Amino acid sequence: MNTILVTGGAGFIGGNFVLRNIASGDIRIVNLDALTYAGNPDTLASLQGNSSYEFVHGDIGDANLVAGILRRTKPTAVVNFAAESHVDRSIDGPAEFVNTNVVGTLSLLEQALAYWRSLDDTQQQDFRFLHVSTDEVYGSLGAEGYFTEQTPYAPNSPYSASKAASDHLVRAFHHTYGLPVLTTNCSNNYGPYQFPEKLIPLIIQKAISGQDLPVYGDGSNVRDWLYVEDHCIAIEAVLKAGRVGEVYNVGGDSEMRNIDVVELLCEILDRMQPRSDGGSYKQQITFVTDRPGHDARYAIDASKIKNELGWAPQETFATGIERTVRWYLDNTEWVSRVLDGSYQGERLGGAS
Repeated sequence: MNTILVTGGAGFIGGNFVLRNIASGDIRIVNLDALTYAGNPDTLASLQGNSSYEFVHGDIGDANLVAGILRRTKPTAVVNFAAESHVDRSIDGPAEFVNTNVVGTLSLLEQALAYWRSLDDTQQQDFRFLHVSTDEVYGSLGAEGYFTEQTPYAPNSPYSASKAASDHLVRAFHHTYGLPVLTTNCSNNYGPYQFPEKLIPLIIQKAISGQDLPVYGDGSNVRDWLYVEDHCIAIEAVLKAGRVGEVYNVGGDSEMRNIDVVELLCEILDRMQPRSDGGSYKQQITFVTDRPGHDARYAIDASKIKNELGWAPQETFATGIERTVRWYLDNTEWVSRVLDGSYQGERLGGAS
């Protein structure tokens, strides 16, 4: 049974990836997670006692810990989800993003390289280091055009700048040292187990709690939405058959303005869990001061992964958002436990 070392596997995308792969029955997962505010052990509670799963509490920047895990578990791949990922938080405190996303990734790469060099020729050929990144490294688009793998990097937030730096380090470790790396740059993810500071779970939670639904600026900012399970399938495809050293953009073919996302969520909630007063959740929408440096539009050209690896998103936004709202309504205890921590749904990213 092959072993994969997953970093950040108690987070949103990493947690979904771990659950999917353990369910497949033919992979062993070792999950290294620092359990910061967004890492939630409840997401993986169903794996307790599963012999194919091991959790290690620790930081990717702890070189001795990572080296020991690699020697002991002998993974055939490292999949790096570990990252500080919320733009608003990066505005308030950029140093933590540099520490985790840049310094932490560098340390992880150094330990992966040392481990890879210790393998025999066949094991070296089979090993992969897959780095999960974001489309935000490419900056902002106008009304037309798409991000491709050749789009120059132009990050506009401390978060995207830190991810851009980590992407460059991954590339450099391949070209300088020969480490067999892969990088994926994805569009906005949504789905089960997402920390409720992000737009979709935040709006769902605030709506059913009777609070105002904050929309930045005039709500015209456009994002390409990718259902998290489709993203996990894409990562698996790249890990299995992606060309070493290559970058693969992963998008959902689902561009939506933020205001349209919020209004659609209100319409679904009006149907699934109507307000007690008979009104619409749209009445709770409130426009607030825009985020500093808010990128206007992201859109991904995912033709490379589609043509090379045969991947395509299975969920449309219409089907994926229905599944997502239903999950949050059916899993209020999970949300409540998350909100018992340091985050209570307050506005972040006000510092500028």
